[in-house]
Amino acid sequence: MYENAFTNIEKALRAEAGIANELDYVEQISWVLFLKYLHDLEAERRDIAELRGNAHSPILPEELSWDSWAYPEVGSQLDKNALIGDDLIAFLDKTLFPELAKLNGDGTDPATIEYKIGEIFGELRNKFRSGYILRDVIEQINLLKFNTQEARHELSELYETRIRRMGNSGKNAGEYYTPRPLIRAMIQVLDPKIGETVYDGAVGSAGFLCEAYAHMRAKDLSASDYETLQKNTFYGQEKKALPYIMGVINMILHGVEAPNLLHTNTLNENAMGIQERDRHDIILANPPFGGGERKEVQQNFSIPSGETAYLFLQHFIRKLRAGGRAAVVIKNTFLSNDDNAATALRKELLNTCDLHTVLNCPQGTFQGAGVKTVVLFFEKGKATKDIWYYDLQPGRSLGKTNPLNDDDLAEFVSLQKSREESEKSWLLGRTAVSEETYDLTVSNPNAPEEEPLRAPEEIIEDMLARDAETAAILQKIRGLL
Repeated sequence: MYENAFTNIEKALRAEAGIANELDYVEQISWVLFLKYLHDLEAERRDIAELRGNAHSPILPEELSWDSWAYPEVGSQLDKNALIGDDLIAFLDKTLFPELAKLNGDGTDPATIEYKIGEIFGELRNKFRSGYILRDVIEQINLLKFNTQEARHELSELYETRIRRMGNSGKNAGEYYTPRPLIRAMIQVLDPKIGETVYDGAVGSAGFLCEAYAHMRAKDLSASDYETLQKNTFYGQEKKALPYIMGVINMILHGVEAPNLLHTNTLNENAMGIQERDRHDIILANPPFGGGERKEVQQNFSIPSGETAYLFLQHFIRKLRAGGRAAVVIKNTFLSNDDNAATALRKELLNTCDLHTVLNCPQGTFQGAGVKTVVLFFEKGKATKDIWYYDLQPGRSLGKTNPLNDDDLAEFVSLQKSREESEKSWLLGRTAVSEETYDLTVSNPNAPEEEPLRAPEEIIEDMLARDAETAAILQKIRGLL
């Protein structure tokens, strides 16, 4: 329904000098889309207040509202005096952005949408240079309606598609976008319940939290349950400004009005000092690989490492409550690296948690990332007894035109419940793990044996025999003509 509007927006942005790449595109489309969402949310809140006989308190001051500056109407048409060209750009740079950035001032409740608006526009900068192109974009976005659950779902899906495409463009695939089928499979295994808290310390564009919300929202909820989901369930932290902004907007578009997301470097927290009140029931994450934090940041962990993902894994172990459940994506080399940090971390994981499942993902699961990954599923508070491995084999090469889908993971989700052995799955007892190296290498003992390679002479003989057979058939056909 709304795909054409997004296509027209993209066409307009190709002519905008201030939009240089996919990152710029998603960043700039985010704030315009977000302000239109707020406009529709405002109308919905006004109607509800009127039905209840309550006074309505607007989210934004009137002069900053969508129908004041973006699309003021006379009747059902755009006011001919609406801002355009340099006047429109000047209004954004001198009034709109600075005033919106003030909404999270001192005394503002962080658990409100107003506070999140202030955070977002405190980080963002307008990159439009042409007020005429921006006017074209606004007119297309004004066609989008957020006034039904179905429309919001469709628009959030379209927004996610743009985030995915940004990730697939190369540099930022692992940082911003985790394939949604993989996320959904991870969530199905953990199955978070109402009343449990869900945390992602490397939240990016908040794909894990959005999908967890959809999973939990699908159940029959009381008003109290819904309020719990809105305010006391989802938590996340993100170091970088752009993914943080996308995460906040993505969660709001998916239906969480004031996400409990913080713009901070998770690894600055002393992992050894995490208190019970700071812990969570469910952790879902795909922390960044590689990186390399400063020495003073590494000292926040009992196992210092230059590999950022190893620091995050330590953080997640300590952030879980006793009995808490986690699913964390990590490079598959973690299972076998023989450096001191990797060995010590595997030992800690096995001794303090039940690492019950390892999902081995094929090459191409993460578009543009160029690394193979595994997903570690573990429960805090008891040592590992055995590990169930599943070797994901979609039966085709994964790529941009053949991405991972939900069907690819259906067998994994089904077998994981009973940890059944199959040609793709097997159990490894803790006693089989070396107490010296703690090597957890993925090696499937149940895989069917491959046909042995034939000798070159055998292949040549087979080809000659087929040639002779083909010649005989053609001779018979010639005789029939």
